[in-house]
Amino acid sequence: MTTRHRAIAATALAGLVVAGSHLIGASAAHADDVKPSVPPGTEPSASAPVAIDSNAPGLKIPQGGTLAPVKVLDIAEVVEDLGGEQRRQETNQTVMMALQSEVLFPENSAVFNAQAAARIQAVANEINQQKATRVRVFGFTDDQGSYEHGKELSKQRADAVQAELAKTVNAPGVVFDVRGYSEDYPIADNSTEEGRKKNRRVEITFPRSEK
Repeated sequence: MTTRHRAIAATALAGLVVAGSHLIGASAAHADDVKPSVPPGTEPSASAPVAIDSNAPGLKIPQGGTLAPVKVLDIAEVVEDLGGEQRRQETNQTVMMALQSEVLFPENSAVFNAQAAARIQAVANEINQQKATRVRVFGFTDDQGSYEHGKELSKQRADAVQAELAKTVNAPGVVFDVRGYSEDYPIADNSTEEGRKKNRRVEITFPRSEK
């Protein structure tokens, strides 16, 4: 039918409350010591957590334990084409399109190949349909080579994609947030070429319009 298939179904239910116990005196990592699992600014956007009574007997909290802060998780749906060249992730708030670097650039380059413009044009058209006025363009590499080189290359690629998007995105006063993250925030295992290929990518994220 198409070359696309669902890679991940809904990964969380909106309204799901995540609660956990934190035992007094037990060792635990603080938030400042833990590297975030997603780039800054891309955290789940759901709000209004369900109220929960910490004294409810059904919670069965160990003596001396307390509830962790509650969270409401976004519904996330991911669709990836068969080759993994393009991945689309939607939540109730945003759309994220990830393009593998190989479909946009030659190896170790930030100069577009012949097919890049058409792929970016398709993303720009959707940004216009959603009437998005804020667009994030984040570049990433695998863990091969130096971190500093990856940082420079990923930013150059993100800059190139942003410049191409800007030719078509027509929202008045649209703001682009463009960053390069080198090998940070991998989405696959860097120990295999298949995984490294997925990690070499540019992600374009924008809000969904309210229906």
